[in-house]
Amino acid sequence: MRDRGIPFARVDEARGVLAPIRLVGPLHGVSFHTGLAPSQRASSPWEIVDCRLALALDDFAAQLSAHDVVEVVHYSIYRPPARQWPADRIASRHPGGLAIDAASFNKQDGTRLDVERDFHGRIGAATCGPTAGPHPATPAGIELRQIICDAAEARLFNVALTPNYNWKHRNHFHLEVATGVGWSMVR
Repeated sequence: MRDRGIPFARVDEARGVLAPIRLVGPLHGVSFHTGLAPSQRASSPWEIVDCRLALALDDFAAQLSAHDVVEVVHYSIYRPPARQWPADRIASRHPGGLAIDAASFNKQDGTRLDVERDFHGRIGAATCGPTAGPHPATPAGIELRQIICDAAEARLFNVALTPNYNWKHRNHFHLEVATGVGWSMVR
């Protein structure tokens, strides 16, 4: 993380997270944060990131900067596991700080690419590939497809779920790093 120049602060404890941190600055000019007020972000559990996801977000930010994206607003990254979760057990997905639910991508010119409003998908439809595409094919929808499909092609995340996956994902991209696997999927 230091070799890459990722701005972070260690988090003393986040049950279920192997290496908990907070991002304290932009990655390649792209900030990742919730919609909370800046004063609330410093203590919000939803801003805690496992360092493995932070590395993937750093690579993702490099791609996003080519789209002039300067801010990704997400619903959450870390979701603390249940109280009975053993203190020494590492979790996966959100309870492990290894997934982000990205809702909007804000560009330098003020344009906002909102997943719920602009993705124009359909449950069960292909997300990437020659038969995939937003319907209607708006510029924002096309750009959101390019963003998610470029990340999938580069295998930045093991799991990328979009509004095409199910109703629960209608308003965000779920981007997840899975440990100990060699596969990736986008839906």
